[in-house]
Formats: sequence, C-alpha cells, structure tokens
Amino acid sequence: MRYFLEMPLLLFQRFYRKLWLRVTFYALASLIAAGLGSIADIYLTETLGGIIKPSAVMPVLTILASSMLAVSTFSLNVMVSAHRAAATAATPRVHRLLLEDTTTQAVLATFVGAFVFALASIVLFQAGVYRDSAAIVVMGVTVGVVVLVIVAILRWIEHLSTLGSLDDSLREVVKITDRGLQRFARRPAFGAVPMTSDTIIPSVVQAVPARESGYVQLLDVGGLQDCLDSSGAVYVMRRPGKHVLKGQPLAYVSGEVSDEAIDQLARKFIIGDRRSFEQDPIFGLHVMSEIASKALSPGVNDAGTAIETIAGLEELLWAYANAKKPDAVAFAQVFLNVPEEDALFEAAFAAMARDGAGQIEVAIKLRKALQGLARVEDADCAKAARKSAQLALDYAEGALPLQTEKEHLKRIEV
Repeated sequence: MRYFLEMPLLLFQRFYRKLWLRVTFYALASLIAAGLGSIADIYLTETLGGIIKPSAVMPVLTILASSMLAVSTFSLNVMVSAHRAAATAATPRVHRLLLEDTTTQAVLATFVGAFVFALASIVLFQAGVYRDSAAIVVMGVTVGVVVLVIVAILRWIEHLSTLGSLDDSLREVVKITDRGLQRFARRPAFGAVPMTSDTIIPSVVQAVPARESGYVQLLDVGGLQDCLDSSGAVYVMRRPGKHVLKGQPLAYVSGEVSDEAIDQLARKFIIGDRRSFEQDPIFGLHVMSEIASKALSPGVNDAGTAIETIAGLEELLWAYANAKKPDAVAFAQVFLNVPEEDALFEAAFAAMARDGAGQIEVAIKLRKALQGLARVEDADCAKAARKSAQLALDYAEGALPLQTEKEHLKRIEV
C-alpha cells in the first residue's frame, strides 16, 4: 500500500509547502473567526452581552489591523532580503529550498491572518452586522489572536538569527539531501526492476514522448504499471533529475498500447523547469558541492566552509552506504535505470577536487574524507570513494606548488 501512496504524498507535500496556501488558510480561518461574533451573539444573555461595549473593542482592532499590515510588509521584505543573501553566499539553488521553510510561512500567515481578522471585524461593526452585545465575543477572539501574534513574533525573532545565513542554508540542504539519500538507499528504482546491462529491450517498442521540455521532477512508477496490460512492459529512459526536450522519449513500452495509454504513461512523468529534491538525491549533492566551490572561489576564499561541506558530505554518504538495503520489486512490469555510486561521489566531490586542489587544508580534508568512505562495507561505495580519491590526488599534483605538500597527500593512503 505504501508504494501506491508515495506519489500522492509527494504531491501533497509539494503543495502543502507553498507559501500562498498557508497564508490563504489562515486568512480564511480569520474570516470564520470574525463571523463567530454574529453567530455567538444569539446565545448570549443580555447581562453577559453588555459587559463589554464596542467602543472598548474598536481601538484594539484598529491598532491590530494597522500594525499587522506594517509587520507583514516588513517581514516579507526581510524574507526576500534573507533569501537573496543566501543565494549570494551559498548558491541560487538554495533560494527555492528556503521558500519551503514552514516557520517563515507560519509566521507570515499569522500576521496576515491577524490583519484580515481585525479588518473584517471592523467592517462588520461599521456595517451593523455585529450588535453591541457581540463585542464580548469579538474581544475574546481578539485576545486569542493577540496571543498568537505574540508567539509568532517571538518565533520570528528567534528564526531571524539564522535566516539567510550560510550555516542555515547548508543545514537545510544537508537535511533534505539526507532524506533523499535514505529513500534512494532503500528504493533506488522506486519499486521497479533495476535496469542493468543484462536487461534486453524488445526490438518492437513504442516511444513515450515528453509532453513538454524540462527536468523530470517526479516519477509515478506505480501509475506506469497501472497503464499496462498483463503482457506489457515499460522501460524508463529518463529518471528524476534528467533533462528532456518536448517530443523526446521518456520511456519505451512493449506490447499492445493505444495512443490514449501512451498519453497516460507520459502524464506519470512530472516535468518542471528546474530540478527538485524529492526523488533526485544527486541534485542535493550537487547543491552542496556548489556551496563549497563558491566558498573556494577567489572572490570569497573561504576554505572553512568548504571543509565543513566536505564533512557533511562524508556523513551523508557514510549513512547512505550503511543504509543500502534495496526493497523487493513491487512493479515487475517497469524497468528503471539506477545511478551508480560513481555518479553520487562525482556529484559530491569532483568540483571540490578541482577547486580545492590548490589549498592544502581543503585537499587534505577531502583526501581524509574519501579515505574514511573507502572503508565502508558496501563494495560499490568503497570503489567509488577510491576513484574520487585518485581524482583528487591527480588534481592536487597538478595544482599544489610545494613538493612537500604533494608528498603529504600521497601518504594519506586510501
């Protein structure tokens, strides 16, 4: 059952992390809360309804509406500035990840929701929808809204201490890359049959053309099998992370397949204009490598960030190598290419081996990290680590100026 729920959950999570959705939900909840006054007023006794007058509530609502509008605008400016700073300090790819920050979304949604509630309540009072006796209900809800705003401001102050910083950006990339690598370790083919050199594609197949150009972001393997009859099979040529042009084949399908079925198969590939992290762990490794390469650029010259990134990549790939326990095949009619470990290590370390070759502290840290990864039990990961280590040494031998530094690197056996 979990295989069939995976794609709906991925799509739900992608939709749930949209900023506008959370803000819209809070705004609608605020409108509902504002409407409670007229409904609850029916059940209030005359004595209870006269405790608080509208003149006591209106100033509070006015202050709340005006202040929350200013705070919301200011917070949006802070968020945009922080994201630009993160994109400049780390890599532009981080910006898309920070947009999904739930803390920022919840804080902004609270501010906007408080503004909508206060404004709606003022309009309802001025329009005569609220009777005077409803003031006590509105005041009660207003107190609750003020408490939520105070909590949101405290969260926002705490969050601003790290928002947009290089450390926070790197931490978020590590977190989402780790999730992707762990999923990849357990299900490298998403439940399909891994395609190998022994896989024979029938001579008579039909191509499944891409409906648009872009990157394959998500792949519904279970949905592919649902489009086939019992005798058909689909051979996926482009897994998530691969770029495709409109009309190019995404996959090949064997057996009797109608044009409608071909179109349905093509719809199981979610294509966008940018790569995403959900089913593409290599992208996360690329982003981390970009952060390190930017830190090593002459204009930045920050070897410490590169060393921290190497340590993070070492931890991620160590955890991945020790978690490799592929699941059994769940969709026997779907065949899918699985990236080799060389692709993971190349995405993680190749750029740093080139850009950090001239800095001895970076080159030594990279060599030692690969030395540790070469000792993992998984033979494929160990082999890929040794290959990357040799690449790093080759770069260092061509870039490090001092013979003593070259010999120092050589002594770090892998």
